[in-house]
Amino acid sequence: MTDAVVRGIPMRVYAKPLQTLRDAALLSAFHGDKDFLVYEDYRCTFSEHQRLVAGLARALREEYGLTGGDRVAIAMRNFPEWAPIFWAVQVAGLVAVPLNAWWSEDELRYGMRDSGAKLVFADPERAALLGREVPVVEVRGGESGPGVRAWSDLVASIPADVHPPEVTIDPDDDATILYTSGTTGRPKGAVGTHRNHVTNLLNTVVNRKVGMALENGGVFPEPGPDDPQPGALLTFPMFHIAGITMLCFTTLAGAKLATMYRWDREQAEELIRDHQLSSAAGVPTVMRDLVENSEAVHGLDGVTMGGAPIPPDLVQRIGGLGSSASSGYGLTETTSTVVGNSGEDYQEHSDSVGRLMPGAEIRTVDPATGDDLGDGEIGELWFRGPNVVRGYWNMPEATADAFTDGWFHTGDLGYTRDGWVYVVDRLKDVVIRGGENVYCAEVEAALHEHPAIADVAVIGLPHRTLGEEVCAVVNLKTNADVEELRAHVRKRLAGFKVPAHVVVREDPLPRTATGKVLKRRLREQIVQQG
Repeated sequence: MTDAVVRGIPMRVYAKPLQTLRDAALLSAFHGDKDFLVYEDYRCTFSEHQRLVAGLARALREEYGLTGGDRVAIAMRNFPEWAPIFWAVQVAGLVAVPLNAWWSEDELRYGMRDSGAKLVFADPERAALLGREVPVVEVRGGESGPGVRAWSDLVASIPADVHPPEVTIDPDDDATILYTSGTTGRPKGAVGTHRNHVTNLLNTVVNRKVGMALENGGVFPEPGPDDPQPGALLTFPMFHIAGITMLCFTTLAGAKLATMYRWDREQAEELIRDHQLSSAAGVPTVMRDLVENSEAVHGLDGVTMGGAPIPPDLVQRIGGLGSSASSGYGLTETTSTVVGNSGEDYQEHSDSVGRLMPGAEIRTVDPATGDDLGDGEIGELWFRGPNVVRGYWNMPEATADAFTDGWFHTGDLGYTRDGWVYVVDRLKDVVIRGGENVYCAEVEAALHEHPAIADVAVIGLPHRTLGEEVCAVVNLKTNADVEELRAHVRKRLAGFKVPAHVVVREDPLPRTATGKVLKRRLREQIVQQG
């Protein structure tokens, strides 16, 4: 790494080998005829993918007349076409705008209007919800209609010997606009640069290599010519930064990338076995389902989790099965992982999100005063570095509120100790019971240790004298008495942290597409039920 000044802020950045996502895409040609994309009966090699990317990039520039900085939206599920579309946008020097495939018609149209996208690639379900203000390329659809071009028609127009267009891209040019989940108000478009994404990609490589070296006596095992090709099962949505992280890593590393339309454990097992996949990635609830209910996990070298708090018992469970757990703590605004944990370190510090990634800086700030706090003191976590986005698209006030001299205010409460970072709760989710702070993640982790718990969320309910009381909303795997669950927590935590209410819920907990519990909605539902 080397010293640089980025947007007026001094920081440590990667000097090589990559500067832009275009570099990463073009380097993947080295992997030749190895399998790359796997989806149901569809297969695509790296060579085939390269031709698609080059042809699409030329079409974006020459046929659609797009120029540097123009936005291209992607509105679709985890179909394999997602990858060449994303990479073509990067190779062409344009800006990718992945839209949440779970959004309603109103939300999708908002994302299109707000970003100013000039073209959208959409699957039939999303294409039916979008207007025709801009051209639409429909992926995996039927007959094309007015204003809609079939993906098959576009692909058929690509010549066999196509080469990518010649464009110049600066590391600090915009690469993506990724919308936050929008649990309160309209989603905000976090503007990620090529430097942001390349930093995240190289950090992912470093984190993987460090984890593997720790498990191999401090030496990174170089793959042999006869070693099987690595492969990853991706269950994160590709419109989320965690999904893009895995897409970028597998592209650069020459690994297979297997995706599914939606989570299905039996299908996941078949993919792992049939394609000899070496890792799986997803939110903790999905990975717990795989780990606790499938023998296929025994064949995995690694399980990567993120997007929501990871209960320590799940980390220990993965390690006990002979696999290696890894996690990446971060947000859309930090371009995924700003703190990482993996391998034996994770087993020994399963309650920590890990250590800072290269180039990242951290502050723990008193939310009331703005003063920096010391080691072990709980405050709001702020981060700065080459992975932190430049701000929100068309939202100067929101940018000013969330960023101070390049420091991003995460809204997460946590602390550092001896170089390890710990996250205890969202600032807005802390339950204040009679003046005592109760950090929900701590109570949730304690309940996850009970064998009857399938899923849990802790919220605060209004109380006339205490202000709030602790409430645990649970899904159960087996029958359990409410008092038994409260006693289980009482053995592990202080009395004021024991849930005054335990609500057993049959329906799954409401979550965002990235696995975070919608606690505001859950709280409203519980209050309405009385």
